[in-house]
Amino acid sequence: MNDNGTTQHGVSVQVRGIRRSYGAQEVLKGIDLDVRPGEIFVIMGASGSGKSVLLRHIIGLEAPDEGEILINGESIHSVDVASKYRMALVFQSGALLNSLTVGDNVGLYLSEHRLKSPDEIRKIVLDKLEVVGLKGTEDKLPSELSGGMRKRAAIARALVIEPELILYDEPTSELDPVSSVVIGEEIYKLNKRIGVTSLVVSHDRDLAFGIADRIAVMHEGEIVALGSTDEVKRSHNPIIRKFIHADFKRQPKA
Repeated sequence: MNDNGTTQHGVSVQVRGIRRSYGAQEVLKGIDLDVRPGEIFVIMGASGSGKSVLLRHIIGLEAPDEGEILINGESIHSVDVASKYRMALVFQSGALLNSLTVGDNVGLYLSEHRLKSPDEIRKIVLDKLEVVGLKGTEDKLPSELSGGMRKRAAIARALVIEPELILYDEPTSELDPVSSVVIGEEIYKLNKRIGVTSLVVSHDRDLAFGIADRIAVMHEGEIVALGSTDEVKRSHNPIIRKFIHADFKRQPKA
């Protein structure tokens, strides 16, 4: 439910023929995707596969050489779309300001743009911190939180705008296995609780198969698989099988 007591709905995302090169290096090679409203869609792939570059294009931080990104069928480069749909990005690092308290970080957008009164902002901040399991941390500094707690604070900050689309860039990077599970659970619970569309970029196989409604696997700037978790797991594509079944094989001692 949003602040008005109505059910929140996610948006659809359409990626059409996206190409992007940096000099002679073609990073995105004609990407096509359809993300359904309210689903958790994970873009998975090894480092350097182009998934984070694609994420930056979807949020509008970069413009493609060819192709277009649509939100509910409307181009993200339309001024109307920018004001019509609420989108939030949870950065890989969390991107919290160390000089501000957790509460001030979470409410920063509202206070900077003077969208609410100080009392209203504090109420919203406390509510969003409680949603992500961080009740009572509003007066702490980011340095006093664990890595997983900082990630959850970053998610709380994204929630203050009541987003219809949340994009997560490697949300479990630099986290221990237990904290990674907690973050995955938070993404899943939020998606089901408020109906937001969640687009997650990750190389974390456990996260992807644990929370995704559908997965796209990227390799060298292309989509090499797209489907449900079971469909991707059953793929016979050697690239996919190598990635999802990669494991350390200890050599016997001589």
